[in-house]
Amino acid sequence: MLSRFFPKEFNFFEFFDKQAVNLVDAAACFREIVAQSEVTEQSQTKMKEIERNGDKMAYAIMDHLNKTFITPFDREDIHQLAKEMDEVNDIMNTVVARMRLYKLKGPDKNMVQFAELITQAVNVISGAVAGLRDMKNMNNILKACVEVGNLESLGDRLRDSALMELFENEKDPIQVIKWKEIYQIAETSLDICKHVAHNIESILVKQA
Repeated sequence: MLSRFFPKEFNFFEFFDKQAVNLVDAAACFREIVAQSEVTEQSQTKMKEIERNGDKMAYAIMDHLNKTFITPFDREDIHQLAKEMDEVNDIMNTVVARMRLYKLKGPDKNMVQFAELITQAVNVISGAVAGLRDMKNMNNILKACVEVGNLESLGDRLRDSALMELFENEKDPIQVIKWKEIYQIAETSLDICKHVAHNIESILVKQA
């Protein structure tokens, strides 16, 4: 009878898992889109739908964070983890939207490589997030965080080489401006993936 007077417990781990899976779906969609000759309206709509679902999950976590008295770990870490996973999703959506707006033609080999790095990073993040439920494999989670950092470093190098190639070979200054922006935004998604990994490391340290 008393359960009627208390709200149903919100499972943060379940929603983090859902958010991570949504992020994996977003990366798969992103990789598929950049491999095409152009970004179609249908492709952009699909990407936007995945991004909106991610927004809903992040909002649910934030909303229940304000309503829940006891949380599985530090409130600030919960907030940051949800926020940063959502940001990775947002950035991929932004890249797709800009590519369509600028009418950029593909597939561009550098964007294909960015998509591969992002896909690897979010898959590693998804596994690390799933491991937060019981903390039994802390070493594996920490290794995953290091791997995300390594992928981000590869992203830095890819951005630099892509820009160098762009400046050397592209004669149209408008195309240079467009692709420069796209490469820089794409690399930012890997920066945020690294932030997610650092946040997970912070959670592990506090729970140890």
